[in-house]
Amino acid sequence: MLIRFSLENWMSFRDSVTFSMVASRERKHGERVPKLPKYRMRVLPVAAIYGGNASGKTNFFKALNFAKAFVVRGTRPDERIQVDTFRLEPGSERRPSRFTFELLIGGDIYEFSFSLNRKAVVEEKLVHISSTKETVLYDRRDGRPNFDESLATDQFLQFAFQGTRDNQLFLTNSVSQKVERFRLVYDWFKDTLELVAPDSRFQQFENFLDESHPLYPSMNKLLPLLDTGITHLGGEDIPFDEIPIPAPLKTKLQEDVKEDMTVRIRNEPINERYIVSREGDELVAKKLVSYHPRTDGAEARFEMCQESDGAQRVIDLLPAFLQLSEATVPKVVVIDELDRSLHTLLTRQLIEAYLANCSSESRSQLLFTTHDVLLMDQDIFRRDEMWIVERDRSGVSTLLSFSDYKDVRHDKDVRKSYLQGRLGGVPRILLCHDRRPFQPEESAGGES
Repeated sequence: MLIRFSLENWMSFRDSVTFSMVASRERKHGERVPKLPKYRMRVLPVAAIYGGNASGKTNFFKALNFAKAFVVRGTRPDERIQVDTFRLEPGSERRPSRFTFELLIGGDIYEFSFSLNRKAVVEEKLVHISSTKETVLYDRRDGRPNFDESLATDQFLQFAFQGTRDNQLFLTNSVSQKVERFRLVYDWFKDTLELVAPDSRFQQFENFLDESHPLYPSMNKLLPLLDTGITHLGGEDIPFDEIPIPAPLKTKLQEDVKEDMTVRIRNEPINERYIVSREGDELVAKKLVSYHPRTDGAEARFEMCQESDGAQRVIDLLPAFLQLSEATVPKVVVIDELDRSLHTLLTRQLIEAYLANCSSESRSQLLFTTHDVLLMDQDIFRRDEMWIVERDRSGVSTLLSFSDYKDVRHDKDVRKSYLQGRLGGVPRILLCHDRRPFQPEESAGGES
């Protein structure tokens, strides 16, 4: 679970801001809030993040996306780090960007933080937090790992640190060197944190092609209930040579795809998705297609490009929501623009179905950004589960929870207060009222 996330000097977030999933003392919807008895803490299962256009909501999402990629994939030798600092103040590009994660992994809490510029990781720290004390497992600074005394004599750890490049996290390199001591933190970024961007297309679409996948029956059972017109999705076998991709890529796939491997192929211009695998000496391919009911009782086959944008968005999101409902597989799913191309009632239904499965024992979370004010409802969310991102006139984004506002009571119409601008996070639209739009300027002679 994500407990807290802080960032500084990242895109529009010039100053340090902290996003917290720790529950306040509010009692509303308390039955579905996960409890951590060991830490005497409750952690929220959901967070809705609002804000005007260009307020910084997507920048917040991109910070999480950057951190995941930097931990999991790392960098190549001599590669510049793709950090994006605040640009509207002289000198900001020379200050490091900072990221801090407080995570529940298994039954323990870890704090992982790092600061970096385009050339190097400046600082990196991993702390284990027990119910009684904090142990700094390592604190990388000034070119030294500064291991905890329980790790300081481990020669292999010292060796792994010496092999860590300046533009690389020690966490990432240690896992690549098969150091198991810190792998659970790495695996949280790799396997638990899932990010879905507005333009994501069928990131887990192979689940719809594999009848043995545990989510396959659930996904195809739900699709007809979500008013997409689709009865089910399936895979259509096609010859590998007929996949419309460049010849060099086909040659590379012939060389790289081994037994028991499955590779996703995306043909963006026509919005098609394929999976490629090897059977003996041959590559085989399947294409994702949809089926709709015909008036005669049979089914009509559709290409994905023939589906509406809303239907495609449902297909994007459905695997993520079903994963969230799997109690045995904790996930932290972050969705940017959840409501994109979705009717508000459908969005609400997806959220309420997820929340109905949450309890004090849950360990999954859903975070999303949205403009859908009809979801701004205390019958759905607690005050501490709703957040505002606001950008001031100097271009600096801030982040506040509704529970930080003293006048937002549990019985207050927060939607009305938000739309009236009392909570911030709405567009500042400047209109000219003293002339008609596009009225030409008068010339010096009084003519236009």
